[in-house]
Amino acid sequence: GPDKSLALLQTHLEKNHPVECFRAFRKSDNDLPDLEQLEKCAVAVFFTRRLTIDGDQLRMVKNYLASGKPVVGIRTASHGFQNYLEMDKEVFGGDYKNHHGNNLKCEIQVVEERKTHPILKGVESYIGHGSLYKNADIAKDCTVLMTGGIEKFTYPVAWTREIKGRRVFYTSLGHQDDFKEESFLKLLTNAVLWAAGN
Repeated sequence: GPDKSLALLQTHLEKNHPVECFRAFRKSDNDLPDLEQLEKCAVAVFFTRRLTIDGDQLRMVKNYLASGKPVVGIRTASHGFQNYLEMDKEVFGGDYKNHHGNNLKCEIQVVEERKTHPILKGVESYIGHGSLYKNADIAKDCTVLMTGGIEKFTYPVAWTREIKGRRVFYTSLGHQDDFKEESFLKLLTNAVLWAAGN
């Protein structure tokens, strides 16, 4: 899952860019140690799913989010913390309402009028892996970079949001097989660099 996938992303980032990554992995659903690293990081990347952390650990997450520093969210981050499900709307501007079946072929497409956006540099449309998340009604201040389509449904699958100078990127892609797609790794790498302001 995310542990393996984030290790791939870390390798990709550190090999190609002058960045240093710190990772915090869950010990159990209600224990996510090492969150004090949030205090010194330039960008936080969240890829958690329904963790039930509370108390000091949740406070460290909320303190980071309140600081106005950049945030990148991957897939299940929209429902990453069971005790703070509002993060989806408040931070990402998302509208996660479950997902379509896994068996449907999903076409991931770059939004034509956004293709010069720095996050999309070197990113091509591809056939997605895993289920398509339903995010029908994302915040008006989001800029959609990519969409995902199956049958008669199309939803945004990657977008940016800037509020009070803070840069936020979220993608509902991130099935483990997406991490084998060069375009997806480029998308995430570019997003982290864009969020950091370079």
